[in-house]
Amino acid sequence: MRHRKNFNHLGRNSAHRKAMLANMAISLIEHKRIRTTVAKAKALRTYVEPLITKAKTDSTHFRRLVFQKLNNKYAVTELFREISVKVGDRPGGYTRIIKLENRLGDNAEMCYIELVDYNELMLASKAAASGAADPKKKRTRRGRKKADGTDAPEQQD
Repeated sequence: MRHRKNFNHLGRNSAHRKAMLANMAISLIEHKRIRTTVAKAKALRTYVEPLITKAKTDSTHFRRLVFQKLNNKYAVTELFREISVKVGDRPGGYTRIIKLENRLGDNAEMCYIELVDYNELMLASKAAASGAADPKKKRTRRGRKKADGTDAPEQQD
């Protein structure tokens, strides 16, 4: 019986799974967004979010703990210098999974997993929705034009 065996083994033995998750975490830290299957993304989320939480406290002890998991000093440096500064006030939920279409070869569910504070498109749309319009942006007046090229007066209802 598999009672209380709650994490996905991803069809791999433990050494292969740990190596794969470490490599995916390094890629996520370096590129801020990776494309993978939904099952791997969910497993990666549980792997990388505690590392980001540890990176919020910059000490030798936490650097060594993170380095044990990642084995890449460049990714550890990036995590402690840039990512931890950007997510310092966030209480958790550092990653986002965006589902995509299924893969053509085997019909696997695909997705993007990304760091939340690094998606410029979503940050820009959130700023636009909150009303933070750019005051320097040139505004155009749209209306009918006369045949000679001048603006026609607005019609009154």
